[in-house]
Amino acid sequence: MTQKFSYTVNATDGKARTGVISTPRGEIRTPAFMPVGTAATVKAMMPESVAATGADILLGNTYHLMLRPGAERIAALGGLHRFMNWQKPILTDSGGFQVMSLAGLRKLTEEGVRFSSHIDGSKHMLTPERSMEIQKLLGSDIVMCFDECPALPSTQEEVARATRLSMRWAKRSRDAFGDRPGHALFGIMQGGVTRELREESAQALIDIGFDGYAVGGLAVGEGQTAMFDVLDYAPGFLPHDKPRYLMGVGKPDDIVGAVERGIDMMDCVLPSRSGRTGQAWTRRGQVNIKNARHQDDPRPLDENCSCPACSNYSRAYLHHVFRSQEMISGMLLTWHNLQYYQDLMDGLRSAISNGVLGQFVAEFHELRAQGDIEPI
Repeated sequence: MTQKFSYTVNATDGKARTGVISTPRGEIRTPAFMPVGTAATVKAMMPESVAATGADILLGNTYHLMLRPGAERIAALGGLHRFMNWQKPILTDSGGFQVMSLAGLRKLTEEGVRFSSHIDGSKHMLTPERSMEIQKLLGSDIVMCFDECPALPSTQEEVARATRLSMRWAKRSRDAFGDRPGHALFGIMQGGVTRELREESAQALIDIGFDGYAVGGLAVGEGQTAMFDVLDYAPGFLPHDKPRYLMGVGKPDDIVGAVERGIDMMDCVLPSRSGRTGQAWTRRGQVNIKNARHQDDPRPLDENCSCPACSNYSRAYLHHVFRSQEMISGMLLTWHNLQYYQDLMDGLRSAISNGVLGQFVAEFHELRAQGDIEPI
């Protein structure tokens, strides 16, 4: 008998929660940060290396994988887990955010979105039903319903229209997903920065019924203050006994603030993208390894980090390989960034379990305010 998908809250501290999502492919400790493997790879990382940082789950992308190499091809090759050599859980987004971003290359209707591939211009139609089909072919453990995500700022009328269309698509996604033991379908709350629309969207999703719920439509241009304003109330509209996923977030202080407000899952390309551009995230904030002040510095990026970049290499070396455009630069900095993010999540889980989240958050902000240590 296939193990069911389930979520257990083990401890709370204020609105923050820590718990476990159980899936047939393994447990996901929450709060959880999901590294992004857009095209069936976390850029510059081996799957074993991603797992070594402490990641319990990865995110894949329906839009990119349907275009290249194709969902049917991946299915024929044994599914996404075998294809990319990752045997832990995988969440796939629905492709909605990507196709909505194709300004001038898409046409939106009640049925779905007709668009031209950014790769070769080929024509495609993505609907709630096709999104569910693709994610089933991929073998995703957590499937996201198809939605429309308008950028902010948008007019109230535009946000309301998109929110209600997304709720109709959510019902179609639920119907097309069907009964798949061991796999989960998450609904996506929309509503921009309007409380009434957020509550309306949440109630519509609850009426349909999902295994988990995402807070969508944030981190799309509204700024952190507005995002936190929404998160002060939006997670409370969702069921307490289901996971809450904030999509596309974010910077470390975004993550800490979201967890304080009751969010359980997050994803972002930032750790890997920053690593490839010479940016390292540390307990004291961001370090730009390109800066000349690092060229003679024998110290590690962060003396408390266990990643290979910090354990085996100096800032001077990292500066050198980045300036020399060596591939190892992106590999080491990405590994460090992913390790930092997973260490942050581990710290948040421990603080919530021990009832000391306030102290943890205060120390987090104090260290960042001090800034990077001065060069020798």
